[in-house]
Amino acid sequence: MNATNNVMKNVRIEKITLNVGAGKNEELLKKGLKLLSKVTSNKPVETRTKKRIPGWGLRPGLAIGCKVTVRKDCEQLLKRLVAAKDNTLEQSNFDNQGNFSFGIPEYIDIEGLEYDPELRIMGLEAAVTLTRPGFRVKNRKIKAASIGKHHQISREEAISFVKQLGVEVH
Repeated sequence: MNATNNVMKNVRIEKITLNVGAGKNEELLKKGLKLLSKVTSNKPVETRTKKRIPGWGLRPGLAIGCKVTVRKDCEQLLKRLVAAKDNTLEQSNFDNQGNFSFGIPEYIDIEGLEYDPELRIMGLEAAVTLTRPGFRVKNRKIKAASIGKHHQISREEAISFVKQLGVEVH
């Protein structure tokens, strides 16, 4: 059976996570928070360090970036983000579990956003998590189970899903 006949094989977008890494730069962190709130209607959160790495000057609890997770209207947002990359992705953007991620070097390439002199030129990263019906079994509280190998999303299935959205994969 192919994916069109079996509804349990249909791939869909679970979430899109947008991320801006700022390092120890507090000014860049504030700009990143503002940028992510402009791109999506959701409120971004700061990401904080968990470990101490003296060589990099990191200590636990230090804010080093920001992220936002979008679960509604993901397909429209994905089309806007991929359009900023000229509707092309590389095969290396896809992992073996069917998820993919890519970077956008300049936010002004995203449709609907204009240049903000306060933000200047900034980029962001997007990570797209794909799912299909039946994946709930790995996240449920009672009797959680792993996904069978025939039901997992492969790299090829993820690439074909993205191609259905009008994106070229090289």
